[in-house]
Amino acid sequence: MTLPLTEEQEMLSRSVAEFVADRASITQFRAWRDRTTETAFDSALWREIAEMGWCGIAIDEAYGGSALGYSGLALVLEQFGRHLSITPMNATVLAGATAISLMGSETQKTSWLPAIVDGSLTLSLAWGEGAHFAPFAVATRAEKTAQGWQLSGVKHHVEDLSSVDRFIVVARESGRPGDREGLGVFVVPHDAKGVSVEATPRVDARQCGTLTLDDVVVDDGCRLTGVTSVALERLAGVINAGLAAELLGICEETFARTLKYLKERSQFGKLIGSYQALQHRAAHWFVEVQLARTIVQEALLALDRARDAEGYRQADMLCSMAKAKLAQVAELSTNEAIQMHGGIGMTDAFDIGLYIKRARVLEQAYGDQHHHLDRLAALEGY
Repeated sequence: MTLPLTEEQEMLSRSVAEFVADRASITQFRAWRDRTTETAFDSALWREIAEMGWCGIAIDEAYGGSALGYSGLALVLEQFGRHLSITPMNATVLAGATAISLMGSETQKTSWLPAIVDGSLTLSLAWGEGAHFAPFAVATRAEKTAQGWQLSGVKHHVEDLSSVDRFIVVARESGRPGDREGLGVFVVPHDAKGVSVEATPRVDARQCGTLTLDDVVVDDGCRLTGVTSVALERLAGVINAGLAAELLGICEETFARTLKYLKERSQFGKLIGSYQALQHRAAHWFVEVQLARTIVQEALLALDRARDAEGYRQADMLCSMAKAKLAQVAELSTNEAIQMHGGIGMTDAFDIGLYIKRARVLEQAYGDQHHHLDRLAALEGY
């Protein structure tokens, strides 16, 4: 059952919707896409978002955040999905701040989290090394030296990499690629010696690319101290729940736009929405979106409420459920939206076609639906 939002959540969702409709809508997305490929995001817009307090929604009050949990952050991500807003929210807040919150020492949290909240520090998680997400298939090496740690390796699919201040790098301290243990996480400055980046626009017009670490040396203070296989899996779960929330926004917006089109477009002298075949498809689509909203809400609530091993296990399972379900529903939503819009849905000049590109990228990020269904089966003991 879909849960109603609290009064505080309603106010947050409404304020985000109004802001992004004015400052980070599809109109701004098109202008940014056509203007530049060298910069990953608008830093002035990011400062405005930070001033609104949204960068600290899921961060504890002790570090300057508002402690509204991942349920609060998801409301922001959902609206960003509806408007295709280009920001470093996923890279910096969803992934970066969560990594530090889960695995950083008290000194590291005190140093970095307030800077994320005020928008002065941007991050990007450098984890994956293959074509598909495999959390423990990490070959990038981290070796202890007299100066600290020396990192060498290549990371792919790193978001916003030309514009962020630091990278959060997952590297192997011991063992072989595929081993669950032996991994470390390091915060690496963008301008560190030996760091090089190669940016490539993706199909959704967002920047992504390859990070190369050539004997990069960082001090001990850059190594997160609480890294375990369980913490890394928890990080992946939070990220996937957040991506599911953005996919939910895409599903809701494509449905709303298509429903409006069905009520306005005439063919053969009748509104196309009057045809029973399209009504049945729209009804099925609506039900799937409501189911998707329910599972996303359940995953986020489980993350916010988890306090013990069993709570974290349940949250982990629900995060994989949410990502798998939203990947399926987003595929349905974007396909139906384009088909019901007919030929114009395929053109770049019409907004509806832009959503399928963003959805396909999010569906693949940090594990596609097959990855998460397999993982869910493994967690259930199958």
